Amino acid sequence: MLLDTRGTPGYNLNDSKYAMVRSNTQTPKQVQAMQYQTPQRKLYYNFFLVCVTIMLLIAHSVSGQQNKPKKKRPPFRWVNELKQELPGVQHATFCSPSMKVDVGYCIYLPPQYNNPQNRTKRFSVVYYLHGGRPGSETKSVRLVEHIHKQIAAGKVTPMIYVFVNGGPVSHYNMPDRKHAMGEDVFVKELIPHIDATYRTIAARKGRAIEGFSQGGRGTTRIMFKYPELFCSAAPGGAGHATEKRISKENGRESANLVFVKGDNTYDLARKYAMHPEPALRILIHVGTKGFNYQNNLAYMEFLNSLNIPFEQLIVPNAPHSAMQIYEKEGLKIMQFHADNFRRAAQKS
Repeated sequence: MLLDTRGTPGYNLNDSKYAMVRSNTQTPKQVQAMQYQTPQRKLYYNFFLVCVTIMLLIAHSVSGQQNKPKKKRPPFRWVNELKQELPGVQHATFCSPSMKVDVGYCIYLPPQYNNPQNRTKRFSVVYYLHGGRPGSETKSVRLVEHIHKQIAAGKVTPMIYVFVNGGPVSHYNMPDRKHAMGEDVFVKELIPHIDATYRTIAARKGRAIEGFSQGGRGTTRIMFKYPELFCSAAPGGAGHATEKRISKENGRESANLVFVKGDNTYDLARKYAMHPEPALRILIHVGTKGFNYQNNLAYMEFLNSLNIPFEQLIVPNAPHSAMQIYEKEGLKIMQFHADNFRRAAQKS
């Protein structure tokens, strides 16, 4: 039998030429056959070593990624600095009556707002609810790059945009936590402050609500809870699969996050469908490449089953990104709000 010094048939690895070691029991014909097989075996052996090396490198890389400490989420703050300049955007605060702390917001005023000829003119307002947790008034403000471009070009009626800080659990009320009533701070405190501070159309006919991802969930909950406050609603990319699970599990999203029973996009829609007044004008928007695409389609089917009317904006090849959806179809969302403001004004 042929053995190398490591026990591999056919090679002596101490010899740089991998010379064959012939035993006394081998015939010349056997030796010739083994020598014929040597190059092929050598190729297989080298290939085996390469594969093992690659597997070890991959395992080391994966292990390093798993052991790498996760980036810590920044602590929640009710006031966050706006670190970039955007056209028409101001950062401001108000003192929350319920919490006795300052709350930040970003507001976009269209160029027409400061025109001396419009000193008495009032403007409609779109309240924008950011995605992600925890809240920050600066999270979605870059959308102004697209918003301002369309308004400045005269492609849509001038509107004010307010970017909301959603609180510790973005846009949701958590009564068991200190200073965590994000929904109430928005609806009951920020909106009255905006109406008292700026030249807004301080009525339902002049208000819209919009949001994406977590903000889409918040928009959907709030529009069904407070249809008397908004004449236009545009939830986008919302995680309705999570909301459906919350509905089925009596308010439980996770072990550490439990909402009041019925406070979810499914149960609130059912409740609204029983008495759909005042009528909501809804635009659901989502990208086909977004990870919430399928559960938004399922939610649309659910609304159809309740006979709740809505419009849909499906953006081909758009990922789960409000910015990329606005790059492609943001003007349509803005025109949806503008059209609803016009309709509501005609009815009043």
